Amino acid sequence: MKENQQVQNPKGLLISLCAVMMMSVMNGTMFNIAVPDIATSYRLMPSEVSWVMTGYIMVYAIGALTYGKLADYYPYRTLITFGLVIFCSGSLFGFFAQNYAMVLLARVIQAVGGAMIPALVFLAPIRYFPNERGKVLGIVSSVMAFASGIGPIAGGFIAGFLDWRYLFLTSALIIITLPFLRKNLPKEEARKGYIDYIGAVLIAGMISTLLLGITLGHSWLFIFTGTFFGLNVWRMKSIEEPFIPAHLFKSSRYRATIITSFLGVVCLFGMMFMLPIMFRDAYGLNTMMIGLVLFPGALSAALMGQKGGKLVDTKGNIFVLYLALTLLGTGFLLLSTFVGASPYVVSAVIIIAYMSFPLVQASSADILANILHKSETGVGMGVFNLMNFVSGALSGALIGKALDVYKPNHPFNWFGINGNTAVYSNIFLAFALIIAIGYLQFRLNFYKKEETYTRKKPASL
Repeated sequence: MKENQQVQNPKGLLISLCAVMMMSVMNGTMFNIAVPDIATSYRLMPSEVSWVMTGYIMVYAIGALTYGKLADYYPYRTLITFGLVIFCSGSLFGFFAQNYAMVLLARVIQAVGGAMIPALVFLAPIRYFPNERGKVLGIVSSVMAFASGIGPIAGGFIAGFLDWRYLFLTSALIIITLPFLRKNLPKEEARKGYIDYIGAVLIAGMISTLLLGITLGHSWLFIFTGTFFGLNVWRMKSIEEPFIPAHLFKSSRYRATIITSFLGVVCLFGMMFMLPIMFRDAYGLNTMMIGLVLFPGALSAALMGQKGGKLVDTKGNIFVLYLALTLLGTGFLLLSTFVGASPYVVSAVIIIAYMSFPLVQASSADILANILHKSETGVGMGVFNLMNFVSGALSGALIGKALDVYKPNHPFNWFGINGNTAVYSNIFLAFALIIAIGYLQFRLNFYKKEETYTRKKPASL
C-alpha cells in the first residue's frame, strides 16, 4: 500500500473527516443524557441501564485498536465503508428496538462500526497530509472536543422534545458522510501481511475484563485481566509478528508520549464527566443551563484546535505539548480555587482547561507519527486511541466512587471555597498534580533528546 497518496480534494476530505468525527463523538455523549429515560422506559436499576454506556465503551475501545491494526493492510475506503454501514445498521436497529436487550445489541453494533472512526480519522492526517499534519490533527481534535461539549445539549434537546429513541435515528444520519469520504479518499490496494488473530482475542479479553472491572467495580475481574496480560506478553515474545509488536514499548519516547497523553486525557474526561454533576448537585442548574455554562469551554476548544495545529507545524509538537500541559495544570488549579463561586466565573475558568484538549491530542498524535515506523503507524496509533477510551472509563469510575464516599467541607487548596463544593476542589487539585507528574515524566524521557519537528510553511488547504 503506497504511503502519502495524492488527495485530489484535500479540503473536501478534511471537511468529510470532521463531519464524521463530529457525529461519532456526539453519538457517544448524547446517550449519556438519555440513560435516565431509558431506565424509566424499561424499569431498570442503575446497574442494569449502565450497560448502555459500558457495553458501548468496551467494544469501542477494542475496535479502535483493531481498526488501527487493519489500517496497516487494508484501504481506508474499504474500512470506512464497512464501519459506517455497520454503525448505521445498528442505529436503525436501535430506533425500532422493542425491548432493552435489543437496545443493548444496537449499541454494540454501533460500537463495532463506530470504532473505525477515531482510528482512521487520526491516521488520515498522517497518511494524506504529511506537510500539514499538525494543522489537520489540530482541527480534528478541536472538532472532537467541540462535539463532546455540544453532544449533551443536543441529546437533551432531542430526548426532551421527541424521545430518546430518536437519538438512534439522529446517529444514523452519519451515513450521509460516506459518499463524500469515498469520493475524496484515494483508491488504494490491500497490502499482504499476517494478522495475529489469537493475539487480538487475548488483547480483547484483557481490555474487556479491565473495563468491566473498572466500570462495574468488580475487583475479581482484574484477576482475569492479569491472566490475559501475561498471555499477551507470552504471545508477543513467542511469534514473529504479534498483534502489537513488543518493541513499540521498548521506545522510551513512545512510552512517555502514551503515558503523558493518557494522564492528560484521564483528567480532561474526568472534568467533562464531573462538571455536569457538580453544576446539578452543587449549583442546582437544569440540563439546559448546564449545557450553556459548558458551551464557552467547548467553543474555545474548537477555536484553539485550529491555532494549536498550526503551532505544531511551526513551533514543533513538543513545544505544543508542554504548552497544553501548562494550560491544563493552570486551569485545574484555578478551578480548584474558584469552584463554589458564581457559575459564570467557573464557566470562564473552564475555558483555560478545555482549550488544552485539542492541543494534547494533536501534539501527542504528531509526536507518535514521527516515532512510529510507517508500517506500524496503524497499530501504534491504535494503542493511542485505545488508551484514550480506557482513560475515559477509568476517570468516570474513580470520580463516581469518590463523589459517593468522600464528603469534605474544607478543600486542601488554601484559597479554595468551603462548603459542598470542597470535594470538587480537591479532585481538581488532584488533576493538577497528575498533570505535573505527566509533565515531569515526559520531560525526563525527552531531556537532551528533544527534536522540534518544524516543517516549512505549507500551502493553505
